[in-house]
Amino acid sequence: MVEKTFVMIKPDGVTRGLSGEIIHRLERKGLKIVSTKMIQLDEKLAKEHYKEHQGKEFFNSLVEFITTSPSLAMVIEGEDAISVVRTLVGATNPKEAQPGTIRGDFGLKTQNNIVHASDSQDSAKREISLFFDRSEEHTSELQSHSFISYAVFCLKKKNQKKSTQKLYFFSIS
Repeated sequence: MVEKTFVMIKPDGVTRGLSGEIIHRLERKGLKIVSTKMIQLDEKLAKEHYKEHQGKEFFNSLVEFITTSPSLAMVIEGEDAISVVRTLVGATNPKEAQPGTIRGDFGLKTQNNIVHASDSQDSAKREISLFFDRSEEHTSELQSHSFISYAVFCLKKKNQKKSTQKLYFFSIS
């Protein structure tokens, strides 16, 4: 089933310059980034985002950490996106995360574990709505259409300089 999930590269991932690597891994797996933005979380948004941890001993330090510098928020779409992303991300504690996962390769501590990923459809819907307005949400179909239109435009422009025209076929699965 095609679904959307929320992924956020946390301040440690952004600061260490890992955003490109993380996006690369998600896209290489076949997932599509349908919305993204760099955001500086304020205390209110951080507390709302992590409200399920309110009352736990690490809550205040988590809020403090996530508000230190910008994060990269993303909506990811794909077949079984929630479970696929959770597998790519790895266990919450980087010491327990398998090598080859994002946290296993780059994470240092549980709080500074590089990336957040929704753990269920309900969480994904809630988190997406916290970080993105409906006007900011896109679909992979829109992306594919935009890519094809752009590619055809570029090919037409390139071929205008030549005396012969070529016909190109695109197949997007």
